[in-house]
Amino acid sequence: MIELGGIESYIRIFVSLIAGVMIGLMRAKYPAGIRTFTLICIGATVFTLISIDPAFTGNDSDPTRVISQIVTGIGFIGAGVIWKSTTRLAGLTTAAAIWSTAAVGILVGLGEFGLALFTTIIVMAVLFSKQIWPQI
Repeated sequence: MIELGGIESYIRIFVSLIAGVMIGLMRAKYPAGIRTFTLICIGATVFTLISIDPAFTGNDSDPTRVISQIVTGIGFIGAGVIWKSTTRLAGLTTAAAIWSTAAVGILVGLGEFGLALFTTIIVMAVLFSKQIWPQI
């Protein structure tokens, strides 16, 4: 495990803020919009930072345990945005975007900035594709 300096943690949280806003902008016209996606990304980053810093967890902790709980918890949030009416099922894209945004937050928390940026761009491209090809 690594011990993070104060400024490194702040940088990671700020990068998480930017990534969450970027993804959230693609969903701005939906109920789960910019604020929701930003908070999910930041929350995943902070929990990841806590799990990898021995100042918080001690020297014998396993960060994968916290990360797996982030994935599970976000799954419950995603399930809450899916709804079914008699004629259609809605919210699946929002749920998947929430789950992907949490993954970006975890990557930022782990310091994997390049992979987090690449994933953010891919998620944004997929969300933007509806504007280009509405039938998808």
